[in-house]
Amino acid sequence: MSFVDTILKKKAGLPLSDEEIRTFARGAADGSIPDYQLSSLLMAICFQGMNAQETTQLTMEMMHSGSVVDLSQIDGVCVDKHSTGGVGDTTTLVLVPLAAACGAKVAKLSGRGLGHTGGTLDKLESIPGCSVEKTQEGFVEQVKKIGCAVIGQTGDLCPADKALYALRDVTGTVGSIPLIASSIVSKKLASGAGAIVLDVKTGSGALMQTVEESIQLAKAMVDIGTVAGKPILALVTGMDQPLGTHVGNALEVKEAIDILSGRAGGDLLEVSLELGSRMLIASGIAKDVEDGKARMMQALKSGAGLKKLAEMIEMQGGDPRCCEEIAYLPHAAYKIAVPALKSGYVAQMDTTQIGYCAQDLGAGRKVKTDVIDPAVGLVMDVRLGDYVQEGEALATLYLNKRELAAAAIEKMQRAITIAKEKPELPPLVYAAVSPEGIVRA
Repeated sequence: MSFVDTILKKKAGLPLSDEEIRTFARGAADGSIPDYQLSSLLMAICFQGMNAQETTQLTMEMMHSGSVVDLSQIDGVCVDKHSTGGVGDTTTLVLVPLAAACGAKVAKLSGRGLGHTGGTLDKLESIPGCSVEKTQEGFVEQVKKIGCAVIGQTGDLCPADKALYALRDVTGTVGSIPLIASSIVSKKLASGAGAIVLDVKTGSGALMQTVEESIQLAKAMVDIGTVAGKPILALVTGMDQPLGTHVGNALEVKEAIDILSGRAGGDLLEVSLELGSRMLIASGIAKDVEDGKARMMQALKSGAGLKKLAEMIEMQGGDPRCCEEIAYLPHAAYKIAVPALKSGYVAQMDTTQIGYCAQDLGAGRKVKTDVIDPAVGLVMDVRLGDYVQEGEALATLYLNKRELAAAAIEKMQRAITIAKEKPELPPLVYAAVSPEGIVRA
C-alpha cells in the first residue's frame, strides 16, 4: 500500500494498521515521506480522529523513533511532571525542589516557551550561569546526587514527534487530541520516567479551553501511559487567569523563590502541592494526597525546598545566591503600572492575551529564533473577584524598552474585564484522571 492509500484510508474515517502508523512515524523521523504527504495525513487525523489503539501505537512509534533515556542507575522511582502549558505556570520550579527535598527522584526534561506560554528552560536560563544542557551521564549523576535535575531534551529524542510538531504548528493541525496526547506521552516515555504526573490546563489561557475537552485529553494520555505500563495520572487545573502573579522568566524565578522562602503563596503554591503530592505517592513516599501535601509543606517551612533549589541551580552552573538575594537575578529598567479604566470587580481575564503581552515585551518568542529578554514581563496586581477603583493598578509592566509600554497597557486593559457584579470564582482543580476513572472536583 502506498502512503497515498494511507491518507485516503484515514480520510474515509477508517482506522490505520500498526504497520501503516509505523511507516508514518519512521517516514517523519527520517524524512523519507515528503512534508506535503505528512501534512495531508495530519489534517485527515484532525478531521477523523484516531481510536485508542491507533493513538497508543503512534505514541510508541514516536517514542522509539530516537533514543530512550536510561534512568535505571537511579535508585527508586524517577517521577516526571508535565504541564500542557499556561501563563505564570511556575509549578516546576516550586514542586521539583520540594518533592526532591521529600526524598523523591525527579529527572525532568522540560521545554522552551513559544507563543503565549512560558518555558521552564527559559526561566532557568534567566539565572546567571545556569545551564539546561547536560549529557545523559551528567543528568543521571545529578539526580543520583541531589535528587533532581531539570534540563532540555536531547536532539535525538523523539525525532518523529519533532518533525510532526513542526508541521502541525504551521498547518493548523495542533488542536487534535490524538496528536497532542501522542506527542506529550511519547516524550515522557522516551525521557525514561518511571511514573508520570500530568497537569492538563483548561480555560482562557489553555490549549483546551473547555473542561470536557481537557478531561478528554487527560484521559487519552492516561490510557496511553497505562497501556505502556507506566504509573500515570492527570489533574485538570484552571487557567482562567495566570496561575502565579508573575509572568516572565526572571520574574517567575523570583516568585518561585518567594514561595519556597515562605514569603508568598496563593494559587501557584496550591496547584504545586496538588501535583507534588501525587508525585510523592507515585514515588512510594506518601500514602495519600494529604500526607503528600503535609510532607511538602514541612519541606517548605523548614527551608529544605529552597536549599534544594539552590543545590540544583549550582549543579547546573548557576549562581545559587539568587535564592537568598534576588538582586542576583536580571532586573528590568522600567516599571510601569496598567491603570483600571473604571471601578468594579475583576470579572474575567483573557489569559492568552496576557501571555502575549509579556511576549511583546520580550519575555517570549514569536518565532523560535527570537532572543528572550530574561528581565522583562509583568506582575498581576489583581486576581479574579478583586474590586478595583478607577486608576488603580491592574498589573505592573517590567520592561527595558519604554516605547513598548503604551501598546502593552492597552492590550492588558482589553484583556481584563471589569464588571459591576462580583463573579463566581473558578476552581483550581476540576478533575483527577487515573487508570481507575475520572473524579470531578
